[in-house]
Amino acid sequence: MTEVGVLEVDAVTKSYPGPTGSLTVLDGVSLRLAPGQRLSIMGPSGSGKSTLLAVIGGLEPPSAGVVRLDGVDPHGGDAATRAAFRNRRVGFVFQEHHLLGGCTALDNVLLPALAQGRVPTDLVVRGRHLLDRVGLTARADHRPAELSGGERQRVAVARALLLSPHLLLADEPTGQLDARSAADVGSLLLELAAEAGGMLIVATHSEALAARVGSVRQLRDGRLQA
Repeated sequence: MTEVGVLEVDAVTKSYPGPTGSLTVLDGVSLRLAPGQRLSIMGPSGSGKSTLLAVIGGLEPPSAGVVRLDGVDPHGGDAATRAAFRNRRVGFVFQEHHLLGGCTALDNVLLPALAQGRVPTDLVVRGRHLLDRVGLTARADHRPAELSGGERQRVAVARALLLSPHLLLADEPTGQLDARSAADVGSLLLELAAEAGGMLIVATHSEALAARVGSVRQLRDGRLQA
């Protein structure tokens, strides 16, 4: 029986149709993570890092192979079932922060809870706590246009962790930040992920961030290498 919190990726392939035949982006990728483990995936642009995270997180179906999180295939069931699974068990941090411009920093952090209807008081308290942890207590009522790039990404990190997901996926989370902001966001990402106790996968070009994550694997020619 699969343990709760375990991620299994078994021989995943992802291909897209092209003018001269199919283009294979992922070719038999396999990995396994247990609770608390973290992994950094590096590789050149176009190597498939973002595609791999999208398949693992249930955003893109694999062409072949299986993904299981907590023993559940995130690609199974209807659209509503898949969305509910992602919302509850997977947190995403992208290179673009994807904050809603008309919402405050706190409202943006609470967005994952809105999918379940009314936001309960305990999650509002957790949202404020996460904003405090990322150093933005005084900016809770500010909108994204009033925040710096580093601050917006810190809000995105807090949002991804609101529901204490079993799996946190970060796709180039520091890719558009200056060196100081990148270091700050990287530190917060690792600290908060460790506190949450779930799994963390970071796709990055940054050797400094990858080294801090610890375990590093290279994605080249669609294959995940040690």
